Amino acid sequence: MSYCAILLDDNNRKPICRLRFNNLEKLRLGLFNQDKEEEVVGIETPDDIYSHAERIRSMVLSYLPKD
Repeated sequence: MSYCAILLDDNNRKPICRLRFNNLEKLRLGLFNQDKEEEVVGIETPDDIYSHAERIRSMVLSYLPKD
């Protein structure tokens, strides 16, 4: 497997991020923008995901209904 997809509501049309941990020497995190284009960033440890928390939150919020 090349990545583990994190999806909202188990819906492949609502990607949050992708964990690319298949190479332990080169951990990568795939982050999506509003156009669902993926940007892959390198991380040193899984804890580094927290430094991208705001971007991950904004992706989740983009899928919520607007009142």
